[in-house]
Amino acid sequence: MARANVVGMSQALDLIDLRSDTVTKPTPEMRKAMAQAEVGDDRYGEDPTVRRLEELYAEIVGKEAALYVPSGTMANQVALRTWTQPGSVVLAGKNQHLVQFERAGAAKNSNIQFGLIREVDGELQVGDLCEELLIQRHFGLDVSLVCVENTHMPSGGRPWKIDHLAELKSAIGKIPLHMDGARLFNAAIASGVKPIEYTSKVDSVMSCVSKGLSAPVGSILAGGDEFIARARVERQILGGQMRQAGVIAAAAIVALETMVERLAEDHRRAKVLALAVSERYPDCGLDVVSVSTNIVVFDHKDPNSFLDHLNKNAILAGTISPGKLRLVTHKDLDDSSIDRACQVISNAP
Repeated sequence: MARANVVGMSQALDLIDLRSDTVTKPTPEMRKAMAQAEVGDDRYGEDPTVRRLEELYAEIVGKEAALYVPSGTMANQVALRTWTQPGSVVLAGKNQHLVQFERAGAAKNSNIQFGLIREVDGELQVGDLCEELLIQRHFGLDVSLVCVENTHMPSGGRPWKIDHLAELKSAIGKIPLHMDGARLFNAAIASGVKPIEYTSKVDSVMSCVSKGLSAPVGSILAGGDEFIARARVERQILGGQMRQAGVIAAAAIVALETMVERLAEDHRRAKVLALAVSERYPDCGLDVVSVSTNIVVFDHKDPNSFLDHLNKNAILAGTISPGKLRLVTHKDLDDSSIDRACQVISNAP
């Protein structure tokens, strides 16, 4: 029924999709690159466009090698399978994507268990993490990996502070540190910290090219040569091995080369949305000052009424947990789209 309302209304109004930055469409330059891409069989390492993409990302994040995979979830799952052994413990924030939003894939695919750490403003607390590490070791359990998410989506797309990340890496010693950097480039643009500065503190990192960077498909996982060699095997086991993938990798190259700096526009527009939300709902738990990237998260007593109100005005949004709404800006929205969304929010229930 809700879908029908959107379709009917969108005949008069252009649809504004605030559900996610994954809804972005490829740019004309990406489509041209895809049509002209030189391809080969990636299974045999013979796709030159995929190789170029992997080398480009590895250079950007300062790692020895990289691996192109179909999705961010697969990148995280491959990393977990590569770093861990069945029965080992992975320390991560309780709200991180690989804990809450990957359908318990870690348990099914890697047979690991999580030690969940308190997050403050999207960051793991080093003291809490060290305490949990001692507890796990006291009971003879192997902590095989620590994971962070940058930006941290559930906290409203907050970037990690580089000094805090360095402190965390120092505290865990030789335990590998994996960064879910699905929106690493948003973090870099918002914080002024270069991607390679962030990734110098971690042992592996993944980034999505299909979110704010607007490529149609894929994510890239990077790390040391040995790590990526093992990750290629795990990608195959999970069914992520691709063939003439240069057709889509070409768009990802364009994304990395041309779409990073413009993320600042998404961040600016998210701040405008956040201001409208805070004015309409002063007690929704939204700190406008903290909105520095493209995600606005806030509380609402009746999310369905809010979503229905937006839906009737040809605007889509969504929830990330009970009572918690999310609005996401991206390149397919302009200032007029945001202005209209703000106006609709101003008289929402």
